[in-house]
Amino acid sequence: MPALQHLIFELSEGDDGIASLQAMASTRPEAHAAVMAEVGQVLDWAGGCFPEQHGPVEEGIVWDHELLLQTEAGGWLTVTLTLTGAPHFVEALLARYGAAPD
Repeated sequence: MPALQHLIFELSEGDDGIASLQAMASTRPEAHAAVMAEVGQVLDWAGGCFPEQHGPVEEGIVWDHELLLQTEAGGWLTVTLTLTGAPHFVEALLARYGAAPD
């Protein structure tokens, strides 16, 4: 799998043992397809490594996601991908894709 060029994940950990990973990319329209390809790559990885474990984390499911797409002033497109998950899911995702440097 190629490395991500647009999405960089930032980790936040909750007191309940559930962590969130968020990545955001704002691009001009001509780069939007590349960002969406990375989103697809991450979601395909998660679904392949943790099949049938996608759903509400607060109900005991291993991982979930939210994808937001916004059009900004000047024609910029912003994509925000948020993944929540159990510790073993988050560790595996960070091992594969890394996180934003501190």
